[in-house]
Amino acid sequence: MELVPFYISLGFIGLTVYTIAMFYRASNKNKGATLIVLGLALVQAVLSQRGFFLAKDAMPPRIMFILLPSVVCIVLAFVTKSGQRLINSFNLQTYSYLHTVRVGVEVVLYYLFLYQLVPESMTFSGRNFDIVAGLTAPFVAYFGFKKGLIGKRGLLVWNWICLLLVCQVVITGIFSVPSPFQLLSFETPNTGILHFPFVWLPGIIVPVVIFGHIVTVKRLSQNIKQPF
Repeated sequence: MELVPFYISLGFIGLTVYTIAMFYRASNKNKGATLIVLGLALVQAVLSQRGFFLAKDAMPPRIMFILLPSVVCIVLAFVTKSGQRLINSFNLQTYSYLHTVRVGVEVVLYYLFLYQLVPESMTFSGRNFDIVAGLTAPFVAYFGFKKGLIGKRGLLVWNWICLLLVCQVVITGIFSVPSPFQLLSFETPNTGILHFPFVWLPGIIVPVVIFGHIVTVKRLSQNIKQPF
């Protein structure tokens, strides 16, 4: 990763810190949940620095060790009583502001593409339209949750669309990583996210973003009082 200018790596570290800080605020300062996120970030940083994720012929693919821990945590949040309490405590307006991080992420992805570390299909110059979610997030947070001008149906539509946008990028990214299951982007594979600090994109930022949409959809679909 010596090819990437230091300021890009430093900027991405800042985006990750912002994501975790906003998650902490959105969870009403739930220390337990935030410590889990920080723990995952630490493990991913250590393993990526040691080159653990770079073994392209390993089985199971090393990318799974980035994705699965977050998936397990999200599932546990929805099937345990403590997880349900956490879900119902989130401030949805604050969580909506968190999605602004996606603008910065898209800029970093574009730079990684310029350095041939991710395929163009993962950037806004390709088939990645996730930047729209980041650009619209502050308006949804303010006019939707604070002012109540969008309505529950509109908020649900926005969250579903933005969830589909990020999932499309995730699928493209997974199948572009060098592994026995690579199906896409053989000329410019998705190697950037296997290095520190960009491993925090699939390991921290994307799971937090996806979790936020699922939580919001669940909460808006229930007849409960929303602590916006």
